[in-house]
Amino acid sequence: MKQTNYHLFDFLDFDTELKTDEALWKACKPTAIYEKDGDICVTVPFQKQQLANDMAADETVPRQESTFIIRYYTHNILRLFAGFGEAEMTDRSEMLRLAPDIRKKPLTVREDKGEWSVYDAEGRRRALINLREPVLDYWSDLLPVPQETLDITFYPDDKKEIRLSAYDHFSPPRYDALPLAYCVKEGHKERATISFECQPDEVFAGTGERFYKMDLSGHTFQLKNQDGQGVNNRRAYKNIPFYLSSRMYGVFYHTSAHSKLSLADHSTRSVQFLSDQAMLDVFLIGGNTPEEILCGYRSLTGFPSMPPLWSFGTWMSRMTYFSADEVTAICNRLRAEQYPCDVIHLDTGWFKTDWLCEWKFNDERFPDPKGFIHQLKDNGFRVSLWQLPYVAEDAEQIDEARENNYIGPLTKKQDSEGSNFSALDYAGTIDFTYPKAVEWYKGLLKNLLDMGVTCIKADFGENIHMDAEYHGMSPELLNNLYALLYQKAAYEITKEVTGDGIIWARAAWAGCQRYPLHWGGDSASTWDGMAGSLKGGIHFGLSGFAFWSHDVPGFHSLPNFMNSPMTDDLYVRWTQFGVFSSHIRYHGTSKREPWSYPAIAPIVKKWWNLRYALIPYIIEQSEKATRTGYPVLRALIFHHPEDKLCWHIDDEYYFGDDFLVAPVMNGDNRRDVYLPEGRWVNFFTGERLEGGRWLKNLEVPLDEMPVYVREGAEIPYYPEQVQCTDEMDLNKQVSLRIDNDFKGIWTK
Repeated sequence: MKQTNYHLFDFLDFDTELKTDEALWKACKPTAIYEKDGDICVTVPFQKQQLANDMAADETVPRQESTFIIRYYTHNILRLFAGFGEAEMTDRSEMLRLAPDIRKKPLTVREDKGEWSVYDAEGRRRALINLREPVLDYWSDLLPVPQETLDITFYPDDKKEIRLSAYDHFSPPRYDALPLAYCVKEGHKERATISFECQPDEVFAGTGERFYKMDLSGHTFQLKNQDGQGVNNRRAYKNIPFYLSSRMYGVFYHTSAHSKLSLADHSTRSVQFLSDQAMLDVFLIGGNTPEEILCGYRSLTGFPSMPPLWSFGTWMSRMTYFSADEVTAICNRLRAEQYPCDVIHLDTGWFKTDWLCEWKFNDERFPDPKGFIHQLKDNGFRVSLWQLPYVAEDAEQIDEARENNYIGPLTKKQDSEGSNFSALDYAGTIDFTYPKAVEWYKGLLKNLLDMGVTCIKADFGENIHMDAEYHGMSPELLNNLYALLYQKAAYEITKEVTGDGIIWARAAWAGCQRYPLHWGGDSASTWDGMAGSLKGGIHFGLSGFAFWSHDVPGFHSLPNFMNSPMTDDLYVRWTQFGVFSSHIRYHGTSKREPWSYPAIAPIVKKWWNLRYALIPYIIEQSEKATRTGYPVLRALIFHHPEDKLCWHIDDEYYFGDDFLVAPVMNGDNRRDVYLPEGRWVNFFTGERLEGGRWLKNLEVPLDEMPVYVREGAEIPYYPEQVQCTDEMDLNKQVSLRIDNDFKGIWTK
């Protein structure tokens, strides 16, 4: 549909011909307020609007009342709920994992002339409901008067004002945002919207793994997971219904419904949210820093768990290895040529038929899978295996899955939306809303984990069969939530069998951060693929996730998807980026082993050795990330929220507390680097630099990278060269003190 640039059609999704049986109901001035069990309940009447772009009340229809609930929690969190008679507020949600210190706190109301004020037990105001009529100096009746509205200001941390968009219109009939409203279609309530005022200079970040620039203002995002098919487009594998504002508050929209989020786009005066579900459950999170706000969000949806030590080493893969002999030869060569590595990943080729996922090894090419896996483990390699949550028509398990409803029965045939490179007929989606299906799936994985497999690649999960029946919910509510249910099952059985809580997953929704780890999907092996990956990782870290990786050096080739060669310099520069990521995995459609690029293989080995030397630091920062709001790879705003420049920089990042990393993402071996406030030391040369300035047009030789460390920092460091983490004794780690005696680790 072509854009009309009108709110009713482009944002609220009304039929542009106005021929559909649908109606908009707009919130009016509240009529009552009362306290119930510590919550504040506001009675809000809604007025039906005439079916027209110019809004006008349909006064032939009586108003309908709904209850708007305000709840307050510790950690400066306000919860706003409107069920419109269709839903009740609940904490029973897969998305919510309330931390022990998240406690509901009672609210009271004081009714004054022209306003109602909501206070917490300490006497701090948490909401102000304005009942006053706007001040007028009347002289014309050329245009109609504004309709009644809902005007509430919220104070999640008793300082910042987060106000509903009560008056976002041109002339009163021409509205660009609504504070609260719902839509009725063919007699059923089916969509709801809420809007908050924003400031002209306000910046927004987060919303998931968003392949956009740092400042997301001026964009509208469809919060519907789908196969991203790259990292340079609007599609997203990982939509998270959360954003962070430069005014130091965050908003979590607690829903799995397909939704729309406009960040000062449809109107530059408002942040607008539209849910396809007639319910709004919104958490406003206050704080003084991004970390404090993200910690509040994790306190609601769960903290990440700590991945195992071995996962921080190098992972080697390609699409794909086809036999035990091939894998063994690669692992032997890695050891013989002293490339440190901990994980070998088998992608689609370990099955009887490439891509045909049956959760079983090909018994001709892998005649003794258990022996093969244990032989690799004796050599310091863990085995990771690819699979996906769909059952193909030709799979061995298809009859069992259908007969027991382990896959959602299709109501009609549907074409795949995902990257189905194999053209297989995926007959059904495993129904993770059905406990028996979950146990069946866990049993399939347990057979592999019992053999010694240590990690499951939980690929796909962004799309489900929408024309299917699922036990627990409609496909419209399941599609986004599916990643969480899928990854939870894979994570739980892996931890149960191996003791290590880890998966390797692509899709995500709110709550998936509890089940690390996630990678950035099918990026192109190009400079823009690398830049898009980093943008996605930065926003992902601002969406509650601690651990994130990416395919080094990109997943697919251009212009020929499988067969175009990549350049040596891209391989090196992406390797450097991978070393300073929470996890580093090589994967893609062509050869990824470093000896396939002999001209730069010695450089790659040097950076791999550095990766292992930094593992003590990475562990320290990872443990911190599991109990705070920090990710491992951090936007600069985590440490410099007051620096307006940092709200616009998306090609640099903090790696933990102390490293400032500026990957080179071009073939010119040059880049500009912004040094935030502070004193910085070049990690490799020991050069000391004053922050708060730009370093312009730095020349960076291929074997170097702009990496700076805070002056005065102490960096845990492993002093001995190892071939895998099994050889590491962390009691041997040393501390690199970044003081006047530090001369850099690669001083020439």
